[in-house]
Amino acid sequence: MRVRISHRTTYTYAEPARSVIQVLRLTPRSNDSQRVSDWRIDVEADCRLAAGEDAFGNVTHTFSLSGPVTSLAITVEGVAETIDAAGVVHGAIERFPPEFYLRETALTAADDAMRAFAAQTGAGHATPLEKLHALMGALHARMVFDADPTNSGTTASESFTLGAGVCQDFAHILIGCARHLGIPARFAGGHLLRDDGVVNQQAGHAWAEAYVEGLGWVGFDAANDICPQERHIRVAIGLDYLGAAPVRGSRNGGGAEKLDVEVRVSHAGSRSQSQSQS
Repeated sequence: MRVRISHRTTYTYAEPARSVIQVLRLTPRSNDSQRVSDWRIDVEADCRLAAGEDAFGNVTHTFSLSGPVTSLAITVEGVAETIDAAGVVHGAIERFPPEFYLRETALTAADDAMRAFAAQTGAGHATPLEKLHALMGALHARMVFDADPTNSGTTASESFTLGAGVCQDFAHILIGCARHLGIPARFAGGHLLRDDGVVNQQAGHAWAEAYVEGLGWVGFDAANDICPQERHIRVAIGLDYLGAAPVRGSRNGGGAEKLDVEVRVSHAGSRSQSQSQS
């Protein structure tokens, strides 16, 4: 499947910022189930993008601006050709052993309620893979998808208590529960081609990946109760959202900040069709 992605992030500052530094994790890597082509980044400012990699092997682009900066727009566009690998990740860069991803973070730490949920859900299942599928299904059934009560700083325990959240919250909860059961787990951020025909989206997508002996890393999208398939485009990984955040940085001055995100994910058509239309 050929999937076209357009992701635009716009910052508007109440007062001109004196300086801005940003790190972008907006460029996916190719692996055995996705091949990335025609990918470009455009920053609507006079700056130089420095390409690199972070500790997890994610592609990064870093830039800095000297003020006054009243607004900042970042756009990425490209195409990914994907195949359905039943959620199994092959051919990806791995910088750390699986055990590293047992490490707890503030966003994924399990409280007593999450630990009880994990233990109860995992009981009666013999293998880690069975436990993970059970966790994904139980979490999907328990939680309501709702963007209003949570934000990027909401912890897994907070959203679990609320019983609501977005894909990031579902991923954080599953990660915390899996780690409590002794299963290495991590955050994966990217995009999803929706099967209901909706192209315009308010944000990217997120899911969890867990390490299963004999299979390797396997994705679990609890928000949709599915393992990632050809509709998922994997961009970045981390211990939690902060390690895979699409745009993260700092600024000097600027006052209040307004953030707008526009995402379009659509079918790109076959390669022959794309060539004939160009």
